[in-house]
Amino acid sequence: MKKALAVFLLTAWVFSVTAPSTACAQEGKTADPSGKAQGAVAADSDEYVIGPEDVLLIHVWKEEAFTKTLPVRIDGKISLPLVNDVQAAGLTPLQLKEVLTEKLKGFLESPTISVTVTEANSYKAYISGEVKQPGVHNIRSEVTLVKLIIMAGGFTEWANQKKILIISKEKGAEKRTTVNYKKIIEGEEPDIVIKRGDTVIVR
Repeated sequence: MKKALAVFLLTAWVFSVTAPSTACAQEGKTADPSGKAQGAVAADSDEYVIGPEDVLLIHVWKEEAFTKTLPVRIDGKISLPLVNDVQAAGLTPLQLKEVLTEKLKGFLESPTISVTVTEANSYKAYISGEVKQPGVHNIRSEVTLVKLIIMAGGFTEWANQKKILIISKEKGAEKRTTVNYKKIIEGEEPDIVIKRGDTVIVR
């Protein structure tokens, strides 16, 4: 009985949302010469936290109609057949898997679900000023200032390494920190953790 109800509801859902969802997923897709999904992250990761603009592969074993590649919307949610909107941002893939499993139990018997991040687009840090490659840099998790500078190609010859400004947000408020890169390299000060959305300015 559950199976018949699920099929009926799924048919109605597919006609209403499949086309726009598919279009969004295709827009967010990034080709990779190797043929693999770019930025793939293990489904059971307990470190990566899903964010807006990430692309997720939701696979339900033996239920192809429920298997979808979906972008995480700006509001942090994804849409799935029968369960509609589900909060994904702020959860790890493993946590989202557990949430979806519970929700689908009302429609499927013993659903087996995997969640994989195929495009990790939400982890970004911004760097500007006197570095060789300023701009937006995608990161998979928290990185340190030293590593971000390396990702940006290093300093230009005019960079003031003693006064690097880091702009971040804590509880909705802007926080500005000035750090001395030279002291970090010399071991006199600890390296600074750069978080998702931080901006680094090298003058």
